[in-house]
Order: sequence, then structure tokens, then C-alpha cells
Amino acid sequence: MIDNSKLESLKKLLNDAECISIVTHPNPDGDAVGSSVGMCQILKNLGKEVYAIVPNSFPDFLAWMEEADKFLNFEKNPQEVINALGKSNLIICLDFNSLSRLNGMGEVVKEALAPKVLIDHHLYPEDDFILQFSELWVSSTCELVYHIAKGLDLLPMLSIGAAEALYAGIMTDTGSFSYSSSNPATFHVVADLLEMNIDKDKVHQVVYNTFSEERMRLMGYCLNEKMVVFREHKTAFIALTIKELNRFKHRSGDTEGLVNLPLSIKDVNFSVLFTEQTDGYVKLSLRSKGDFSVNEFSRKYFYGGGHKNAAGGRIQMKLPEVIKYFEICVRENADKIVKSI
Repeated sequence: MIDNSKLESLKKLLNDAECISIVTHPNPDGDAVGSSVGMCQILKNLGKEVYAIVPNSFPDFLAWMEEADKFLNFEKNPQEVINALGKSNLIICLDFNSLSRLNGMGEVVKEALAPKVLIDHHLYPEDDFILQFSELWVSSTCELVYHIAKGLDLLPMLSIGAAEALYAGIMTDTGSFSYSSSNPATFHVVADLLEMNIDKDKVHQVVYNTFSEERMRLMGYCLNEKMVVFREHKTAFIALTIKELNRFKHRSGDTEGLVNLPLSIKDVNFSVLFTEQTDGYVKLSLRSKGDFSVNEFSRKYFYGGGHKNAAGGRIQMKLPEVIKYFEICVRENADKIVKSI
């Protein structure tokens, strides 16, 4: 479980700080937003002045979370974020393991004078932080925030709305408990959250059943027109250009979950979604079954990382070139992919 000496160190940092900024990664997902909401509400109920900061916008299906509308957005108003960080006595970094993951906002956070605390569940954290809670045994950062709050006797500071945000993060980061959720502790946390009277059915509804018509048509287009399967390598990928995304009126979050679709095919062990970005990069989402580590694959070839079966990456290259490069990488790892389950 969590080191008590670290909890005591965090307690002192919290006691000494009057103003705290909470920072999470670009393209925030359910775990990033949920853990930020949970931590933010706990600290506000302790009487702290708190700023929740995101590098860019998060999907509409997460906007229901408590006070999510008050998040500061670096992409939209960088000066507001710079001012908040400058005012803060403590910066808590959630759901990422290196300030370099923050892209353009990373240098701003790094230059802020306040001590920085990491709360995360990814491999290989970097030495950017005065205190690290890097726990690989948890399902999600939301689960880790719950354990930390419990260890500090701060669960009474958790509102029902914030508890629902934590549940949403656990639910989304485990694919509705289909992976990264074999530790009984995860379900003990969920049981505790249910005891707080969260509405889990409502959370599932607003996260998974409120997509736009265009998003559903994009999903159909991906499966019918864009999915490529390498049967001999048990690998599949979907690649989307900016033009294709615009055709379906793409909004933040519309590609969420698309990478998982090819894994429903019986003989596909590895799936990748490529999305062309306006800044000249191609973003990758990677998923796998069994023992094939997409974290290692992404770190080796695509400047990314994450978890064993779920990772991300970015590379500055034209999309057709990325696909050719990917095919070479797949051939180099074909034996591992094919034998992963």
C-alpha cells in the first residue's frame, strides 16, 4: 500500500500551502479530469484556494463533473494559468509521469517556484517532483487519489459529486473493469464510493451514451473504410487525417475508444489509432491483449509510453510515412505480438 512517510510529507506540504494548483496532462481523459475534480474538492473543503489546470480542452462527456467548468485552460488562456501557478504554494501533478508530457505547458510548470508533487500510476516517472506517489498497483490515478485521501483521513472532505468523478475515472481507465482491474483493492474502493451514494448508472450513461450522431458515423466509417488488419501479425490499425476528422465535425473526445474496436476481433492482439494533428505531429493510441507491452513499443518507437496494455505516443512525421514506419516496427515485433496470448 502507500508509504506512511510519504503521506506524512504530503500532509505537511498541504498544511503549509494556502494556494494549490492541480495540473494534468494534454487531451485529458476520464482519469485525468476525475482525479483533478476529486483532489480539487478535497482541498477546497480544507479551506484551500485551488486552481485546476488542463493544457487543453477535455471532451464534452466529462463536462458534467463537479466544477469542471471552472478548470483553467492553458491553450485558451495561458496567462491565466501562468498567474495561477505563480500564486501557488504547491503544485500537484496528476496522471502523468514527466513535465515533458505537458508539451508547451511543461516549461511553464517547471519554471514555477512552488514544490511539485506527483500522483500517478504510470511506469518510469521522472525526477521533476519533490515527492512522488507513483503506484503501479492501482487501476487509475482516481483510485490512487482515493487511497491517499483515506490515508490522510480526508474522505469526509469528498462530496458525492467528487466521488462520482473518481468513480468515472476508475471506470474509464479500466474499460468498465475489463482490464487493469484485477486487484481486489479496486473493487473495495468502488464499494466504498457506492456507500457514499454515488449514482453509478448515471455516470455510465453520461460517459458512454451521450455521443453525437457525427461521432457514431465516424465510428462506422472507421470500421468500414479505415480499419486495416495484418492477419499474419495479429495487428490492426485505423488512421485518420485532419480532413476526415473535419468531415465528421470532430470534437475533443470523438476518437475516444476507437482504438479498442479492432481488439474485438478474435485474432487481433494489437491495435493502433493514428490521428493527424494540425501541428505536424501524428498522435497514436495503442492497445494490446496479453503479454505484448504497448508501453515498451511506444517508448521505443514513438516517444510515448503508458501501461502494458494501453499507451500513447506522438511523432513528427507525415501520416503515410508514419504508417510505413509502423509496418516496419510491427514486423520487428511480430513474434511477440502473435504469441502475446
